[in-house]
Amino acid sequence: MGAGAGAMGQCGITSSKTVLVFLNLIFWAAAGILCYVGAYVFITYDDYDHFFEDVYTLIPAVVIIAVGTLLFIIGLIGCCATIRESRCGLATFVIILLLVFITEVVVVVLGYIYRAKVEDEVDHSIQKVYDAYSGTNPDAATRAIDYVQRQLRCCGIHNYSDWENTKWFKETKNNSVPLSCCKATSTNCTGSLTHPMDLYSEGCEALVVKKLQEIMMYVIWAALAFAAIQLLGMLCACVVLCRRSRDPAYELLITGGTYA
Repeated sequence: MGAGAGAMGQCGITSSKTVLVFLNLIFWAAAGILCYVGAYVFITYDDYDHFFEDVYTLIPAVVIIAVGTLLFIIGLIGCCATIRESRCGLATFVIILLLVFITEVVVVVLGYIYRAKVEDEVDHSIQKVYDAYSGTNPDAATRAIDYVQRQLRCCGIHNYSDWENTKWFKETKNNSVPLSCCKATSTNCTGSLTHPMDLYSEGCEALVVKKLQEIMMYVIWAALAFAAIQLLGMLCACVVLCRRSRDPAYELLITGGTYA
């Protein structure tokens, strides 16, 4: 009976160690994925930064890049501690994982908070951006609007008729909207409002909000997925740690200088 229990314990500890080593390899992959997601958010938000004024919206992206960098270090510590069955190393591994887990929960909460604020931010800023449109390429607002209209295939705030209320439209006096409003399939489009079929009919505000909210959801889902993996990692590390502290068979051999 005792031998059977010992064998089961040995099997449990071996399984936990195997899973833990595998999870540490996943942590390395996760580190790269999280850094990629964070960088993607930064790059994409840079294209839309004229449409929101709250710089704190990027906090979840900053945190997730930091977490990704830390996960790489955690994977290294975890592998070494698991293979050597270092009690101190495993304890450090569990503590760091717990801190990162808490951080990712914070990222998820912040992600939901800022995701909810995106609509108000865009609604507050988009009119100012369209009013600042000058039609000259070096101008930041002009580049931002032309980029968004081409990428999202939209025109104006709610539709192309919004351009009629802008300063640029009144100054040009040619009854036309920017060429970025032209459908990609309309080869002879000049932006003239006399040919509305050549223009994108959907407004940009709703699409910008949707795009920014989608990006924030990438951060939220990435944080949730890797938080679940880290929870499993902490559980396995605790199994190895507790088993080693209770079972004399896992004490350091004085003669060999290695762990049994």
